Amino acid sequence: MAESYPKNQRSRRAARWYVRYPRAAPIGMFIIILAITLMAVYAIERSEDERVAAQTTQIAETLGSRLESQSLTAVAYLRAGAAFVASEDDLDAPAFETFFTEMREDARYRGVVGIGWAPRVAITEIEQFEEQMREAGRSNFMLDRDADATRDFIVPVRFVNPATLGNRALVGYDLSSDPAIAAALDHAERTGRSTASGPINLGNTPEGDQRTGFMLVMPVFDDEFGFRALRGFVFSPFEARGFLEDAIAAESLQNLSVEVYDAEGEERIELARGGTTIEGGGVQLASETINVSGRDWDIAIAQPAAGRLSNLALATLLFGLLASIMIVAITRLLTAQATEDREALVWLQEQNAIRDTLTRELNHRVKNTLANVLSIISLTRRRADDLDDFADSLGGRIRALSATHDLLTQSDWGTTPVGSVIEAEIAPYRQGHDMQVRLDGPEVELAPNDALSLGLAIHELATNASKYGSLSVHDGELDVTWELVAQDLVRVKWRESGGPEVAPDDKRGSGFGTELISKIVAHELRNPVDLQFEARGVRCTLTVPVRTPAEFGLRAPRMPKPPEEA
Repeated sequence: MAESYPKNQRSRRAARWYVRYPRAAPIGMFIIILAITLMAVYAIERSEDERVAAQTTQIAETLGSRLESQSLTAVAYLRAGAAFVASEDDLDAPAFETFFTEMREDARYRGVVGIGWAPRVAITEIEQFEEQMREAGRSNFMLDRDADATRDFIVPVRFVNPATLGNRALVGYDLSSDPAIAAALDHAERTGRSTASGPINLGNTPEGDQRTGFMLVMPVFDDEFGFRALRGFVFSPFEARGFLEDAIAAESLQNLSVEVYDAEGEERIELARGGTTIEGGGVQLASETINVSGRDWDIAIAQPAAGRLSNLALATLLFGLLASIMIVAITRLLTAQATEDREALVWLQEQNAIRDTLTRELNHRVKNTLANVLSIISLTRRRADDLDDFADSLGGRIRALSATHDLLTQSDWGTTPVGSVIEAEIAPYRQGHDMQVRLDGPEVELAPNDALSLGLAIHELATNASKYGSLSVHDGELDVTWELVAQDLVRVKWRESGGPEVAPDDKRGSGFGTELISKIVAHELRNPVDLQFEARGVRCTLTVPVRTPAEFGLRAPRMPKPPEEA
């Protein structure tokens, strides 16, 4: 026996722990299997990301090579054009157009706006240049140049091929007036090689979008007395978007976005984008830096943010979830009965606690209601002339309490709107007086006891109005308004008009209704009641306290009594 006792104790302790924590084993198994599954999914997704990154890097390198190849082709055209211009002592428009028409191969790639020639013109030779342009057929030709320019020369466009409407508008434009182009001109003059400019604005598309581009410039020199003198520049503007689209035309970009940035300077400036449009920028997968005629460009390739797992990862996740759910279900069956018994016991205890609380709350409400009823019976009996009068008066007041009780029951004895209380008490007397009764006021919530007192007062006023006042005649009018006069006080005003005139010796002011309103209701509301029997009708002003809803919850602490009731 001595040896078996510890063994029984251990089994009881194990059973207690098993019942006390019935979900521990299922949850533990679920977490372990789920962790293994998530690690497998992570490994699969990482491998997939590495594969996509490697593939995207290769695409970026290919696009970079194509863009560099296109730029080198364009430079070759410009170099040939520079050689042609240098060989012509007196270059005219027909010769320029003939040469560049034969040389141009625009069909090879998109984005080329044209090829042009812009001579270097000293400030002192501007008038002579303008005269030459007029003699060439451009009457009234005038150069539009910056009056504040610090250079001692300008670089106006003289010829542009092809002669489209946009290109013809370039004739006479000073290339050195644009800061991005001016920097490229200076670099080309210093190095003697072709140079790409920074981003420039080529105007707007018919849809109103800005056409961002760049310009390639090639210097043309004359050898005079053994010295090189700058004669001008052969240039070619490019639309960046078309330049990029031609490079990616032969590439399969499934769900990828390609963006090209000018990387010179402190911040990158976007030149063009192509491929799939991605909202929010997406996730960058690869980048490549290329050099286009002495200027660095960055190529960035991105894809949309991952919205779903790969097929293999998704299958692995589903399998892991199914396996974990099956193990959890099997483990859960072992503890289901013990857990259900324990939950049933807890539920019974909670129900007993709620029942006890409701019983105490109901007992409290019933005592308050019976106390109000006893007070009404006592005062009604003293004011009644006979048994029928007593029964009618008592029944009406009990119905008034019942109407307000219905409102409080609907709100689970929480707060009740002032307008609902007034509407419930006046409703029996509004038949035939819908157009004469007006209720108006803000949404104000009252505590249960204050709502009962206000309902009783409104009932007495409505009963008096239906017997002797404005509700006793068809043309009578009744206005009931209420407003917040403070954060915790609402003022209710009762005004009758159009009813029978109140005689000076009218005894209504000494009845039980008046006494009920002036004494009992005023005492319950803890504020005085202003009740006046004027000749044109009854006037009554009630001031009702506004309590916070939390004070009247089911398990809220009981409100302390005010000083006058203590």
